[in-house]
Amino acid sequence: MPCVLVTGFDPFGGQPVNPSLQAVRSLHGSTVLGHQVIGAELPTVFGQSMQVLRALLRQHRPTLVLCTGQAGGRAAISLERVAINVNDARIPDNAGAQPVDTPVVEHGPAAYFTGLPVKAILQALLDAGINAEVSQTAGTFVCNHVFYGLMHELASNPECGGMRGGLVHVPWLPEQGQPSMRMAEVVAGLRIAIECALTTRHDIRKQAGALN
Repeated sequence: MPCVLVTGFDPFGGQPVNPSLQAVRSLHGSTVLGHQVIGAELPTVFGQSMQVLRALLRQHRPTLVLCTGQAGGRAAISLERVAINVNDARIPDNAGAQPVDTPVVEHGPAAYFTGLPVKAILQALLDAGINAEVSQTAGTFVCNHVFYGLMHELASNPECGGMRGGLVHVPWLPEQGQPSMRMAEVVAGLRIAIECALTTRHDIRKQAGALN
């Protein structure tokens, strides 16, 4: 059976939980449109997170890769459009590292666009009544590090031919603070995103006033 790889991060920054990891654990083992969902945990650590992700890509050879992360302060599921080649940590990662103005990939391109059909996913989420947005920045912490590293791997590694992927940020859970989103809604939103990505090869085009 073909598979979809979905990743989430362990808790960081003093938070007791990470909604991205909880959602991934809920999705693990399910089936979406004939694809088995493989849920996996990434460490919130520069460098090591990409080592784990590369190993997962080699092991599972997924059709689709959906990396997820936590974005406290956001009220919607954020579909990230652009990954940039910068590590610039406001706080230390879970190994105590705090890189400033370093590249994710030495001599790599300045940025990569997502491989996900973000506008189509946005419309599907809004149609389902789930708060969502297209985001123009994934930050410069470990989420962006993994997002850029993933897109670079898909673009440059022949073993990843045919794979598509990208990153989605999810809000806090209610017990973490506000704004927030219930876990059931986060899981439903990610499932819709997977379904849409599997069935949409070419993203819909924005019409004036139609979509964010």
